[in-house]
Amino acid sequence: MKVYLLTIGDEILIGQVIDTNSAKIAQMLHGIGGVVVEKSAVADDEHAILDMLRRGLQLADVVIITGGLGPTKDDKTKTALAHFFGVEMVEHMPTRKFVEDLYRQHKREITPAVVQQWMVPANATVLFNKMGTAPGMWFSQDGKVVVSLPGVPYEMQYLMENEVLPRLHKHFDGTHIAYRTILTSGEGESTIAKMLEPFEDALPENITLAYLPRIAQVRLRLTVRGQDPKANEALLKQKLEEMLRLLPTELVASTEDDVLESAIGKLLRQKGLTLATAESCTGGYLAHLITSVAGSSDYFKGSVIAYANEVKMKVLGVRESTLAEHGAVSEQTVREMVQGALRVLGTDLAMATSGIAGPGGGTPEKPVGTVWIAVGNNDQVKARIFHFRRDRERNIQYAATYALEMLRRFVNRT
Repeated sequence: MKVYLLTIGDEILIGQVIDTNSAKIAQMLHGIGGVVVEKSAVADDEHAILDMLRRGLQLADVVIITGGLGPTKDDKTKTALAHFFGVEMVEHMPTRKFVEDLYRQHKREITPAVVQQWMVPANATVLFNKMGTAPGMWFSQDGKVVVSLPGVPYEMQYLMENEVLPRLHKHFDGTHIAYRTILTSGEGESTIAKMLEPFEDALPENITLAYLPRIAQVRLRLTVRGQDPKANEALLKQKLEEMLRLLPTELVASTEDDVLESAIGKLLRQKGLTLATAESCTGGYLAHLITSVAGSSDYFKGSVIAYANEVKMKVLGVRESTLAEHGAVSEQTVREMVQGALRVLGTDLAMATSGIAGPGGGTPEKPVGTVWIAVGNNDQVKARIFHFRRDRERNIQYAATYALEMLRRFVNRT
């Protein structure tokens, strides 16, 4: 099943809103054998919408449109679809009742613009949207399908899960797809690919291996396609075990579809350990990554953002002589920051970062991108210097991610 994704809205094209819907839809389609062949974004312009709709139907079996279903004059999707199929707009009474009841409940006026929410092209199969006032729409013609969904992400997701995916699965006899993901950390994509080259070369035609790199980590996704779900799962399990045998144990952070901060959270919870951070150059970004994981309060107790030297001294107990002799960006300073965080926040483990994120502040001895990271407990502290030498934002991101990787290895080795 080939799918073309079309996102509608001026706000997408000018960068005011990021199109997260396309990525989410592609992920959801993958599970039922849907393959996105192309995605496009167009302005709130009927001619542009019609041009892209025609293109989509030439390339794919299914066109999924998001956006342009609101009640204002700049929302053109429904009228464009009506013109495309050569039908008139009609009232959809269940949607009208739902919207009127909703507006009465909240004591809001039903304006002429709101009336447009229950007007749909006459040939549409309406997909009831209990999450909002704009219904989804399903069109089927000459064996092809057009789906129109609201652009609001949670409304789109509700309709995809409850209406669109079941209908597509029934409409098209899709190939079953199964996949598993391994998270590796600490080596780059090319190194991992070299380790797995013989394995990848010997894979059957219905199995693919994808490399999904991020900072200091690579997700490896094995995908199996076939008509028999049980056979797919058995083959996938076999190949996953073969792949794991080729990877050094210390590189495998998770055998699930995780990111590093999530995998570390599971590790800390499993071992019953608590964590704190002491951050200078990362300015709280490390704590942000940790707390982006639901349930992180089980193991993460807090952070000291010791950006200024006086905070390092007064809160964390870094000695003035250490700063004077070695500087804030030094092994000695991050070691004392770890010890201070352990003491102040009373945790089993702590991480510390101190560096020069840029764009200014660098010296020949310590250029921009120089970062010291330390991790430890009350028995030992490990410290390491990094030279990232990127822009400010990426220096911060790299520092936080490598700190997490150092923590993962520290926990696994102690």
